[in-house]
Amino acid sequence: MTTGLLFALVGIALFALGTAGVVLINQLLRRILAFNLMGSGAFLVLVGLAQRGDVPDPVPQAMVLTGIVVAVAATALALALVRRLYRLTGRLELPEDDDA
Repeated sequence: MTTGLLFALVGIALFALGTAGVVLINQLLRRILAFNLMGSGAFLVLVGLAQRGDVPDPVPQAMVLTGIVVAVAATALALALVRRLYRLTGRLELPEDDDA
C-alpha cells in the first residue's frame, strides 16, 4: 500500500464521517464542524490521488491550497450567520419545517 493510497482511504473515511454528521446532527455549530471534516476528507483524497509514482503533482496541491483558503472564508461566513441567528432567536438550531 502506497502513501498516496493510504491518504486517499483516510480521506474517504473522513468524508463519510463528515457526511454522516451533516445529515444526522441538528445543532448548527456541530454541523459546520462536520462540513469542515467533509472538506478536509475531500482535500486529503485529492492530495492522495495526486501522486504519480514518487513525485507529487503540483496542480492538485495548488487546488487543495486554494480550497483551504475558500473553506476558511466559508466557515467564517457560516459562523457569522449562526451568531446572528442566535442573537435573533436565542437558539442554535434551525426551526422545524411544518409544511412537509
